[in-house]
Order: sequence, then C-alpha cells, then structure tokens
Amino acid sequence: MTAQSSIRDFKDHVGKDVEVRGWLYSRRSKGKLHFLLIRDGSGIVQGVMVKGEVPDATFDEAGHLGQESSLIVTGTVREDARAPGGFELGLKSLKVLQDVKDYPIAHQEHGPDFLLSQRHLWLRSRKQAAVMRIRARIVKSIRDYFDNRGFTLLDAPIFTPNACEGTSTLFEVNYFDDAKAYLTQSGQLYGEAGAMALGKVYVFGPVFRAEKSKTRRHLTEFWMVEPEVAFATLDEVMDLAEGLIATIVGDVLADKRGDLAELERDVSKLERIKAPFPRITYDEAAELLGKLGTGFVYGSDLGAADETALGDHFGMPVMVHRWPHEVKAFYMKRDPANEKLALGVDVIGPEGSGELVGGSQREDDLEVLQGRIKHHGLPEEPFNWYLDLRRYGTVPHAGFGLGLERTVSWICGREHVRECIPFPRMLYRIYP
Repeated sequence: MTAQSSIRDFKDHVGKDVEVRGWLYSRRSKGKLHFLLIRDGSGIVQGVMVKGEVPDATFDEAGHLGQESSLIVTGTVREDARAPGGFELGLKSLKVLQDVKDYPIAHQEHGPDFLLSQRHLWLRSRKQAAVMRIRARIVKSIRDYFDNRGFTLLDAPIFTPNACEGTSTLFEVNYFDDAKAYLTQSGQLYGEAGAMALGKVYVFGPVFRAEKSKTRRHLTEFWMVEPEVAFATLDEVMDLAEGLIATIVGDVLADKRGDLAELERDVSKLERIKAPFPRITYDEAAELLGKLGTGFVYGSDLGAADETALGDHFGMPVMVHRWPHEVKAFYMKRDPANEKLALGVDVIGPEGSGELVGGSQREDDLEVLQGRIKHHGLPEEPFNWYLDLRRYGTVPHAGFGLGLERTVSWICGREHVRECIPFPRMLYRIYP
C-alpha cells in the first residue's frame, strides 16, 4: 500500500510514492500538464499531472476542479528547489471527494471586513495558516519554558466575583439569583493563590477586556500567560520575562522559518533579539521620549506613539520599570527607596508591537493592601479571599502577564492582532 504522508514530512519520502489528503489551493494548466497546488494543513505542494500518465478521464477531471475542492492524490515525491517547500509531487492518481464551485475567497485582493466575515474560510489561505502554525509553536514554547523550570499550570476561572483593576473594562454577566459576575480580565489574583500553595505557577487562558477600542493592538477576547512566583522580587520576574521572550523568538526561528518566509518576515530583525534586554526606569523613559519628541507628559501611561518610539529606538524589547504608582494597579508594591514609585515593569516590543508584558512585585502587606482597595473605591468583601493570602503566610512575590496575540503579531510581522487569533472578537465583530 502507498503510505499516507503529510506534506511537511516529504523530506522523509523522497523518491517514494505517497498518498496526500487535502484540498486544491489553486490550479493552472499548460498543454498536456496540470499543475495542482495541494494543501493539507501542514503545508502546500505542487502536484504535476502529465497527460498519458493517468487515465484520460482523470486528466480531464483535474482540469476543471474548483478552488478548495477536497481530494486524495497519490504520487512520487521529488526534490525541486524551485517548488514551494522544496518538493513537488508527480501525480499518479486523483480521487475527488467534492468538486467545489464558486468558492467565496478568490485569489485576489479583498478588504479586511469581507475577509473577517469569511474568517472560517480565510484561515485556509497560505499566510493565515502560517500565522496559526507559528501561534501554536509559540504556545508550545511558553508551556515548555515554564514546565521545564518547575512551574505548575494553574487553571483560573473565567467567571470572577471581582476585578483585578476595577470594573470599568469588564464584561458583566447575570449570574444565578440576580447575582453579578464578570468575565475575567486576568488570572493573576488566582495565580497568586496558586503561588502560595505551589511556589511557582502559571495561568494560561483566555481573558476579556470591555475596552471600546478599535486600535490594531486590541481585542475584546485574547489569551494571556501569567506566571506568579512566591518569594520573587521585581528584578527576578524581569529576568523571567526576558528569558521567556528570548526563548520564544529562538524556538520560532529554529522551527518555523518556512512559515516566516511565507509571511515574508524579515528574520534578521528577530535574529537580533537576544538577552539581556535594555532596562530603563520610567524617569529615564520619560527623558528619552522628550528627546524623541513624542509629546509624552510625565506622570501618564505610555501611549501607542511612545511605545513605538521606544521600540524603534532600541530595536528590541525594552523593559521600563519603577512607575509612578498613580498609573499602576492597586496590588503593586511600592518601591521602598521611593514611595512614589510602584515596583512594576512593562516590556515594550519593537516594530510597533506595543506592550508585550506587564508585571510587578505584588503588595504583600495586609493593611497596606486593604488601604489600597479602599482608596480605589473597590468593595472589600469580594477581595476577602485574596486578602487571606496576606493574613496567612504572606511572603514577597511577583509575576507578570504576556499577551499571546501581540507576541504572535510581532513575531509574524502582522499589522493587526486580529490576524493572530483564529476567530477575533472586537468592538463591532463577534461573527463568525
């Protein structure tokens, strides 16, 4: 029997006959030749069908197949440096499961709104499939990074009774008996509980932000990985974040160069991403932004133009730490050397990718944290379980969150994060 093979494994089958199950990406004919581009999810290969080497009925059928027709072919794997992926398939047989007509997405330019409405089909395109494969590799890299360092995966709930940073950007949900719940904007608080039990944990899952934002960096539903480490300081989690980002980039460069080439990504910019990253204080960042002329106002958060300017200046991720506490969350510990500053860090990515990481050393003093909750106008009762972490065995601890889609967007060189999640949810889009 002819062995079934994925296109990505053709290097192991040169000179052999294989069976490929997939879809017709495109077709062109020239005299007694049909050139069928076939995709199977792992890659794309050019199948060459020669008249006379297959039954006439098969040759005629191949010449009329529509885009995205589903099929099973057999053929001989041949090396060809000119072909997609470096191989082609000399076709010997063709079985058509469905001959598709009038496929909605033709090989031509379409606007983003049309493509997003056809997202369930747009995923089949070469570039979108490449982004999804790179996303999957980044997810594996993240998990391996923490698993190999003794972290325990902790699954945080999606429904929460309270917010990490206030309720203004939360989706409110009607729970049982007229109670209110919220879709989580972060698993951090639960990660802190996990760290007190297990030492080192990471939460990895979807989070939700009800920001009415239409920028290229925002989604209402996205994925975030959030490690929390007992007994850790700000500097230690900065080291952890730096290592994670460098590892992700290295793993993608090692395993997904073909997909990066499909995306026409300038990999030389990624090859420069090596630890250590530049580390500057908020005050130093403010001074630099003044020289760069972004119009930054001291005491405010970084805007998109400020983040882009910093990323362009350094050409690699830059860690901005020790922020004015007014612009950071209530749970961040103050700098003992300057109470006006919070022990927080943002990692700003290059090439306009924006904030990739936000982290801090957490406030571990019960009375201080109670005062912060009151100061921010938050009800204490929903946070009682969180305050218990400071009542019973409190220790210094720290953590951060890394946004998956922004990381994918940067590494893939995509302009908008909507291309970096299978089915994006945005301000005016929840279909399909």
